Amino acid sequence: MASISTNIAAMSALQTLRSINGQMETTQSRISSGYRVETAADNAAYWSIATTMRSDVKALSSVQDALALGAATLDTAYAGMNSAIEVVDEVKKKFIAAREPGVDKSKINKELTQLKEQLRSIVASSSFNGQNWL
Repeated sequence: MASISTNIAAMSALQTLRSINGQMETTQSRISSGYRVETAADNAAYWSIATTMRSDVKALSSVQDALALGAATLDTAYAGMNSAIEVVDEVKKKFIAAREPGVDKSKINKELTQLKEQLRSIVASSSFNGQNWL
């Protein structure tokens, strides 16, 4: 009867099993970390490149967040300006209407007062991140 230590087929199978087990550990490590090259021991050159790229991605993400904040600020100011322009156009129409003969100027004055309050409200509400942009 052949012993395991002298059986060539058994030794070959054991070596194959150890190799597969090592590969499984490497694959499991990659799956758990999400990276193909998790440490410098895996591949130093690729690890260095990957670390630099991760750093660049984080920096670009910060820049993207800052740009989005700037865009939101400009959107707030732009919306406030458009609303204010519409109210000023209404004020202009009221002044033109007041020049016509036979117009009730007290009624137009009340409407102008309302438009002035509306304009103040627009200016007050054009705030973003604690700053008023109008």
